[in-house]
Amino acid sequence: MARERQEFLNTLQDSYSAYYNIFPAAEEEAPLVFRAEYFSRAEKYWLSKSITVWGNETNEYAFIYAADSFDRETAERCVEAALAEALPKVRPHKEHQYTNVKTVFVADSFTPEALKYLKKRKFEKSYKFSLHGFTMLKIAAVDLQAESAVTNPAGHELGDYFKKLFAAGRKKT
Repeated sequence: MARERQEFLNTLQDSYSAYYNIFPAAEEEAPLVFRAEYFSRAEKYWLSKSITVWGNETNEYAFIYAADSFDRETAERCVEAALAEALPKVRPHKEHQYTNVKTVFVADSFTPEALKYLKKRKFEKSYKFSLHGFTMLKIAAVDLQAESAVTNPAGHELGDYFKKLFAAGRKKT
């Protein structure tokens, strides 16, 4: 299964590298495999670039963790570490729409307590009543044996994303 997990992680990293900046984790940061950061800014001008009508910034910080199995304590420690690293990087201002923090867990199995924790864990923060944007925590637990993904309510779109990755992996074989 370790070979299969590494192939899946390579596919996942390849997928993220299209839009995200990828930062491999140091050896001592296990079970973190890599970080991915996404930044986007859109603007609309009137007549010239010096007259900005509106601006919009969206950011995401993704943390990919992998292990043979995750228990509740390890999962909780990883989520807290991701939030502790990502939240100081948030710079709310009037053109900031959102900054999401994604934590993805890839494993051959999860304990029931870990899955329960990851399904229910949420974090939301608004800046100046959302006038300066907000931050949400999106979690996905990817079970390679079952080829399924469990997400928290905010991370529901990650479930569809991983279904597509599993389908792409089946087409290759």
